[in-house]
Amino acid sequence: MGRYQNKPFSWVFVSRMIGIISFLIVVVLAKILTTLLPPEGIYYQAIEGILIANFWLLLLIAIIVFIADIFGAFPFPLSLPAPIIRAFGSIFCIAFILNVFKWIDGTFGTFLFPLFWLPALILIPLLFLFVLASGYVEIMRQLWRQSNLETDSGPEVVHQVPAEEKEQPVSNVKSWEEIGAEFRLMLYDIIHRFRQEIKKKT
Repeated sequence: MGRYQNKPFSWVFVSRMIGIISFLIVVVLAKILTTLLPPEGIYYQAIEGILIANFWLLLLIAIIVFIADIFGAFPFPLSLPAPIIRAFGSIFCIAFILNVFKWIDGTFGTFLFPLFWLPALILIPLLFLFVLASGYVEIMRQLWRQSNLETDSGPEVVHQVPAEEKEQPVSNVKSWEEIGAEFRLMLYDIIHRFRQEIKKKT
């Protein structure tokens, strides 16, 4: 998702629309091709059984990816729905794969669908959570990186160290107070970034 945050909204919109239009063109050409192929041929059955039979499912997946990438192109906090939409899209991708296995079983007499059906039920929630978590981790990483860039570009603040602290021995082990201070600083940077994005939109 981070790769779309560096692209303008118009670029993401046009590129995804081109992808959907190209998919529709391929479907139309494949449908025309079926008129030239014998119905008993494997190519005819593959086009009808995989592409044409799952047309609406594939179109739904393309639309979900399109919407997710559109939200992903927006800056935070407008990019928050992108991981959720993309996670739901992963479920429909598994449904399409299961449909392909079902077609293979009906065409070649194999037993792939019963073998993958039960593992797919276990994989669906795991994949959903993985895509969702990875998407939000990417958003947090982008916010943390941008906040660090803004901090580095800001004026340098020189802190005077009291004489009592200078006399203390230097230790590489951080105390709980230092860890808590760094965690509060990270939360402050994220909230500060959130407020800046809201001000830009208003």
